Amino acid sequence: MLIKTILFRGAMAAGLLGVLVLASSCGQKAVSLNGAGATFPFPLYSKWFDEYGKSNPDVQINYQSIGSGGGIKQLREGTVDFGASDAPLSDEEVKAMPAPVVHLPMVAGAVALAYNLPDVPTGLKLSSEVVAGIFLGEIKKWNDKQIAALNPEVKLPARDITVAHRSDGSGTTYIFTHYLAAVSKTWATKVGAGKSVSWPAGIGGKGNEGVAGVLTKTPGSIGYVELAYADQNGLTVAALKNRAGAFVMPGIDSTTAAAAAAVEAMKKDVRVSIVDSSGGDAYPISGFTYILLYKD
Repeated sequence: MLIKTILFRGAMAAGLLGVLVLASSCGQKAVSLNGAGATFPFPLYSKWFDEYGKSNPDVQINYQSIGSGGGIKQLREGTVDFGASDAPLSDEEVKAMPAPVVHLPMVAGAVALAYNLPDVPTGLKLSSEVVAGIFLGEIKKWNDKQIAALNPEVKLPARDITVAHRSDGSGTTYIFTHYLAAVSKTWATKVGAGKSVSWPAGIGGKGNEGVAGVLTKTPGSIGYVELAYADQNGLTVAALKNRAGAFVMPGIDSTTAAAAAAVEAMKKDVRVSIVDSSGGDAYPISGFTYILLYKD
């Protein structure tokens, strides 16, 4: 598993499983919890819930991987017991909920820039300027001089670039677009950041699964997915130049390095951003993912 549990190893026991204990103590012989939301942590959540069910057969946890926007919507409407989102609720969204909501930061993960370029099976390096240019639709060819300057040892093809992005309300999009807005004034002005944006270019896919599917089927494509989805689909990922000037691959150590810089800030509010972290070994497109519960 390529998502690492960090800082909040007790969150599941303190939050979600605390609900199970409470429900069980009320005399119920069987407990069923329904949740929905982020696709970003789905590979990990599905494993957790499966393993928990094996040792607690009277407890069933059902989770629908429908995207962060859908999970927030269903929690607000009361159709699930818990929601999941890579995008924490804003102050305005918190006020719009029918009751107080608690954010449980569960894990941190990396949003990988995965690409399908048969001519370049490994070793691609990208900078923040190039990534923004590609997703703005300004850099259109793989052998563009800006990409070539970062990859002098790689023979880049004169192939069109096909951008793949999310079509649904997505916490992965929230993390990725916050990164782009942080590193590109043009992106911040023209597009902005959020769970859904008006994309300047590209093909949409629903969920991390959908974007991975577009990438798998489309030579010359590039898109953003949680790292586990790139791994599961055999996709190649690029190394990104971080704020310290180092080219870093997404992974457990580089994601942990990004999260470490946010520890002090999280003591005040767990709703923090860890994109474009100042850590020398930090992967620049990292983020926390949350489970959302009603306080009562």
